[in-house]
Amino acid sequence: MQTPHAVATLLTECFDAQHRATAAWHVAEPPAHEPAPDPADAPDTAGTVADASLLHRLVLAQHLMNFRLWHVEDTARRIDVGPDVIARCKRTIDGLNQRRNDYMEKVDACLVALLRPLLPAPAPGRRPRHNTESLGMAVDRLSILSLKVFHMEEQTERTDAAPEHRQRCADKLAVLREQRADLAQAVLDLAGEFLEGRKQPKAYYQFKMYNDPSLNPELYRNVKG
Repeated sequence: MQTPHAVATLLTECFDAQHRATAAWHVAEPPAHEPAPDPADAPDTAGTVADASLLHRLVLAQHLMNFRLWHVEDTARRIDVGPDVIARCKRTIDGLNQRRNDYMEKVDACLVALLRPLLPAPAPGRRPRHNTESLGMAVDRLSILSLKVFHMEEQTERTDAAPEHRQRCADKLAVLREQRADLAQAVLDLAGEFLEGRKQPKAYYQFKMYNDPSLNPELYRNVKG
């Protein structure tokens, strides 16, 4: 990736890949194990070597976590199953959400590593300006919007639903598509601000505590033995 135009092209390709994968995975669900790379293999903020192919794989791996979360969340809201099913859903949701955040952070780190060689030198004496949301966080939101668009479009095609239901869903679908297009453009605009030196990219970390047995008091206070 050598030019600002290449950055925009790469990001757009990632957004399109999310959308294509959403449709493809509903036809043939991917394997139970997530695709390479593992989050531990991705770049860190120190600037480990990153390339466009790695970013593409990370974006799809993160999208897969949202894809699976969407469907487990649907099951968790059923009222015709026992508490054991809901408990399993909760455990699965916790694990998937942790992986989702791990990948989101790696997408951020990969993007920072890719952008770094293209950034202008910081202006002397100027305070660095950062965005309220990182690129990785925005890519995660685009992932979820792709899922919303797909499932809302399904609702517009239901033959077992009333015309009024399909029309309401068609109206919502138009809004979701507009929001996805707006967010995609906002991500490209933000990348442009980074490349122009008006803001500085940075990876941010969630440090989620509830899955860590050393940080969640309900876990470390109740460990048997």
